[in-house]
Amino acid sequence: MLDRFFDNYVMAPMQRIVADFIRPPIDRDAGAVAEAKEMLERSYAWLNRRMADKAFACGDAFTLADCAAAPSLFYADWVLEIAPALSALRTYRARLLARPSVKRCIDEARPFRHFFPPGAPDRD
Repeated sequence: MLDRFFDNYVMAPMQRIVADFIRPPIDRDAGAVAEAKEMLERSYAWLNRRMADKAFACGDAFTLADCAAAPSLFYADWVLEIAPALSALRTYRARLLARPSVKRCIDEARPFRHFFPPGAPDRD
């Protein structure tokens, strides 16, 4: 279930926001972007509650759900930053990004960050 959650409720709205940046300015859809951001905010709040007492999405062990979470939360936080008040989710995201396999992917992709349509923040 959590693998699907990250794909459908974190990655999908993030992709809608990014896709809007690719459109010509005249064709952009502020309403769709607002809806996507609302979905991300609801997803962040739910995840923050869930992660309050967990090291990883399903408990103490790294699972497939965490494999879905890493890229979803990595990019979603770039288009709608996870609020500081959502400390459990922010800590979980940081834990994921610190894993050697995830860190390696992030580091190897650094030269291509300028291709991210909304622009990559100067962090991570």
